[in-house]
Order: sequence, then structure tokens, then C-alpha cells
Amino acid sequence: MAAKPQVRNAPDAGPAPEDREKHPVDETLPPLKMLTSGLQHVAAMYAGVVAPPLIVGAAVGLSGTELTFLTGASLFTAGLATFLQTLGVWKIGARLPFVNGVTFAGVAPMLAIVDTTENKADALPVIFGAIIVAGLLGFLAAPWFSRLVRFFPPVVTGTVITLIGVSLLPVAFGWAQGPNPKAEDYGSTTFLSLAGITLVVVLLLRRFTRGFLKQIAVLVGLVIGTLIAIPFGVTDFSPVTEADIVGFPSPFHFGAPQFALAAIISMCVVMLVSMTESTADMLALGEIVDRPADEKTIAAGLRADTLGSAISPLFNGFMCSAFAQNIGLVAMTRIRSRFVVACGGGFLVLMGLSPVAASLISVVPRPVLGGAGVVLFGSVAASGIQTLVKAGLEKDNNVLIVAVSLAVGIIPITKPDFYHAFPETAQIILDSGISTGCVAAVLLNVVFNHLGRRQDDDDVTAPMEPGDEISGSRTAKAAHAH
Repeated sequence: MAAKPQVRNAPDAGPAPEDREKHPVDETLPPLKMLTSGLQHVAAMYAGVVAPPLIVGAAVGLSGTELTFLTGASLFTAGLATFLQTLGVWKIGARLPFVNGVTFAGVAPMLAIVDTTENKADALPVIFGAIIVAGLLGFLAAPWFSRLVRFFPPVVTGTVITLIGVSLLPVAFGWAQGPNPKAEDYGSTTFLSLAGITLVVVLLLRRFTRGFLKQIAVLVGLVIGTLIAIPFGVTDFSPVTEADIVGFPSPFHFGAPQFALAAIISMCVVMLVSMTESTADMLALGEIVDRPADEKTIAAGLRADTLGSAISPLFNGFMCSAFAQNIGLVAMTRIRSRFVVACGGGFLVLMGLSPVAASLISVVPRPVLGGAGVVLFGSVAASGIQTLVKAGLEKDNNVLIVAVSLAVGIIPITKPDFYHAFPETAQIILDSGISTGCVAAVLLNVVFNHLGRRQDDDDVTAPMEPGDEISGSRTAKAAHAH
């Protein structure tokens, strides 16, 4: 009997089963789409990566050349940490489309370390030593910390995701006002107009284009916004002309790490804050890409964060953490491939090795970034609201959890000096609305939905709209109560 013909390779057979089953997170895209989408991630997070080294370097009193070196080192180490997070090694890396970079949570304590260090030349080595210890301790604690995932149901994750977006929006608003808050033209109509034009361009591209162009609308918007800014004298090309072509962040450029107990304790607190925010970010991204982050994924992701932080000082970088603003980009473009973000990590490494390449992104004016940031960060908040829709808000308990947690998380945004009377170490945690809101949501969920829970706790007691009829079940329950 003749053998049955093989249909696997027939033109109309379609993709093999293993290809059809591949999750979008694990898909590879065409080279051009991969490169441009990865570059879009870099453009979205560039300002957040370079700001901390510029702030800390200026406080230490570094020269312009040394500041450029420190900034390049942060880009380089952010790329390495992104590789760990997206590609993964062993049990390290969430293998989700996560961009890692310098966390803002460490800026305030690092400035405090600079202020308390007599010889400013020792400030960076002391900071680097503290980050190394905090990173290693965080790496060891990651498996235990990840077990907190069972305390993050949709009512908690939706609240935290919403807070992430809301907390980032003021950053976009600040970018829209200009690069220097102390300048006379800060918040000028020129800057705000450029931000508005960029926002409109991105929205128009998202509305009237299709396919690949629609997915890279933010990148195109940044390019168009930058070109429009040239006649206004806002675009500065001097970083490109002054930058070196090649430059490697030589290990321990600022001196061997020093280990001071007070600095170590301070950075360990920052590490706990960073791990809390990263856990919330992984849960948020897992929802967005339809691959929920379980305990194993969170543990692997936290290992990547903490190991990346421990390695970073070797190349003169700071503590690394997941960048929430890039979650908004994933949510908006729906490009879920982790290899796209890994490509972005490759760009970060190259920019760290080539200052002139790094300077190309820095040409984008801050107001232009602000206009695009409104879309990116607003998308994160919208994703949180989508999650809350599935959280059972018809239950009074969950309404209270969301209401109070959002209020607690928004305090540092609306009243930045609210906790000024607290110790500086406590302020590191309290000034992070994401962290305080996350803790509040977890604790309230335990109190309202776990401790002493009764069957009638799920009843909705919100007032009815005029004209609504009382259901038979409610009437019967009321009669039984009397």
C-alpha cells in the first residue's frame, strides 16, 4: 500500500502546531520591525535612565566629561540588566518584555550619602559598595519575596497598575514644561505647544494608520516633534558633535567600592521598595501580555533586578529596576515580544559603548518626550482600570480597598511634602506612591476579604438609582433581618 503523502510542508498546510502554540511574548519579529520597535522602547525610557546619574554626578561635582562617562555607564548597565530580564539565564529573568534601568527610588538616599561623605571623591565608591551589598541580599531574598504574589488578586493588581500610570503622569507633565525647572521659560507656551503637537501626532497616527506604522506611532511622533522643535531653537545637537565615537565604562572608574553600614542600610531599604514596585510591574505586564506572572516568574524577575543591581556598580552604574513607562508602550502597541525589548537592551549597550550614539536620543527635546509620555503613562492607568473591571467592584469591600489604596498612593503626588516630618529612611518608602498604595491594597484585601469573612459581606449596599425596584432577594433578606 502506498504511503500517505506528507502534508506538513504543503503550501496550504499552515504553520506547524508548535508555531501556532508559541505565545506572542516568545515570538520573534522581522528584523526591521524588531529594530524600530526596540528603539522605540529606548526612546521612551532614555530620560529616566540618564536623569539619576546626571543628578548624582552633579551633586558629587563631576566634570562634564565625567558626567558623560557616568551617563554612558548607566545606559550600558541598563542594557545588561534588560538582557537578564528578557532573555534570562537559569532561574534569572522573568522572560517578559521588561526594560530595566536606573531606579529613581535611589536618588534621594544617594544624595544623602553624598551630603554625609566628607571627601566627595569617596561618595560614589560608598554608593557603589552599598548597592552591591543590597543587590546580593535582594538576590537571596527573591524566592521568599515572590511568595507575596498570592496577596495580589485583581482588586490589588488593578489598583497598583492604575497607580503606576497615575504616578508617572506628573513625570510627563514635567517633561512637557521644559528641561530646567529653574529656567524662566519653564512651562512656556512654546514648550507646552510642542508637547501638545507631539501628542496630537501620536494620536493621529494611532487613529488613521495601520499595521507597523501604527505600532511605532510613538517613535514617529518623537521624530516629527523633534523636527518641528528645530525652528523654535529647542533642539540641541551639541551633544552629538561633542561626544566621542567609542568609550567603554572601565570597571571601578571612580575607585574601588567602599562599604559603610549607614549607606548599606539605606540602599537595602531602597532595594525593598524597588522589589515591591517590580513585583507590581511584573503583575501589570503579565496581565497586559496575557501571560500572568506567577510566583516562579516573579522570583526569576526579582533575581534579574537584584543581580543586575549587584553587577551594575562594577561598570559604574546604579541600582536597576523595571521601567514602568515601557509597560505603557507594550499596552499601547500590543507588541508583546520579549525579543523586541531585548533588542532595545542591545541599543542601550551600544549607546553605553558609543557616547555619540547615546547622544542621538538625547537630541529629543524634553517637551516632545512629555507629549508622548502622556499617551504612554495614560495607557498604563487605563490597563489598571481594565483589570479593576474584572475585580468584582460590585462588592462594597473591593470598592473600599480601591478607594482607600488609590487615595494613599496619590498622596505623594498631590502633596509631595506630606511626610516631611518622618525620618528620612521612612520617607524613602512613603514618598513612593506605588509602594504605599500597593502595601495599602494588600493589607486592606487581607482585612476585608480574608480575616473573619462572612457570607453576607459580599452584599452591595450602595444606594440605588431613582426608579430602581427592590429585588425580591433584598426584600426577603430585609424582612428576615427584622
